[in-house]
Amino acid sequence: MNRRATIKDIAEQAGVSAKTVSRVMNDEPYVRDDIRERVKRVAAALDYHPNRNAQGLISSRTFLIGLTYERPSPSYVVDLQRGALERLAGERYRLVVLPFADAREDPAGLVALLRSAMVDGALLAPPSCDIPEVLDALDNSGIRYARITPGTMLERGSCALLDERAAGRAIAEHLVQLGHRRFGVILGHPGHAATSARLAGYRDAFAAAGIAPDDIRIERGDFTFHSGEAAAHRLLARTDRPTAILAQNDDMGAAALSVARALGLAVPDAVSIAGFDDADIARLCWPQLTTVEQPVAAIAADATDRLLKQLEGGELAAAITHPHRVIVRGSTGPAA
Repeated sequence: MNRRATIKDIAEQAGVSAKTVSRVMNDEPYVRDDIRERVKRVAAALDYHPNRNAQGLISSRTFLIGLTYERPSPSYVVDLQRGALERLAGERYRLVVLPFADAREDPAGLVALLRSAMVDGALLAPPSCDIPEVLDALDNSGIRYARITPGTMLERGSCALLDERAAGRAIAEHLVQLGHRRFGVILGHPGHAATSARLAGYRDAFAAAGIAPDDIRIERGDFTFHSGEAAAHRLLARTDRPTAILAQNDDMGAAALSVARALGLAVPDAVSIAGFDDADIARLCWPQLTTVEQPVAAIAADATDRLLKQLEGGELAAAITHPHRVIVRGSTGPAA
């Protein structure tokens, strides 16, 4: 078996000290560019791979980034991970996925989880990104963090954003333009800032169109398919059922499609249904779901990039807001 190359081997062949090789491997400053390139060429020729565990023991860094989330739809968390991993490709950091049941009820528990995982930094998805006690504890602990689509305290930490209110208004305006005047709304989880922001956007569109609040029926969900089924049953069983339903994510929108079909209601002829996110399920159900594209993977990648900048140089990058886009498919049509 071939012996694994060491820092000493690289130093001998590159004609530098072992300390210089170590500085290059750790991306430290104060190494001349020509020496850095020579060391990297020798390391590649020797197929050298640094021992990350040993590096962590020496530097007191683990090169681990923790991604926290709770109550997500399956497609949402997959896109979060995909975006973070795409940005970390080729970097020395690894991603640790840390689901947590209820950060709002137990913010100290979430921070304790991050500490026990010995992460250098954290990616905070909703709702933990909007909990001041979580941010305070992380600030005090020295764990750097980036926030994924927060709705409050945007001055704190690095943020990758979506204008949830504007996106909510855009999808509601699409249905208003189709002539709908009687609406049902399936809300997301009350602990997520996006729930109230998207509802505010719907109401902006309704108010601009002169639609009375009494013509809006609101049912509570929690972003899960099951909650969408229950809410859609309550909406569509009414004698004055809505002609259009706005579900605050695609899982609940797909559930509403299923309920309409079970009740014998043609979509979009009898009822139009729209979701939010443009998750895979929006294209897999039938008819395919009209929705708002939220580029979750791109948002997660940008949040990861901002966290890396903090970890590598202490830079706190300005927030970035990603665009939204209404995607019209077969589940919406003119009001009957």
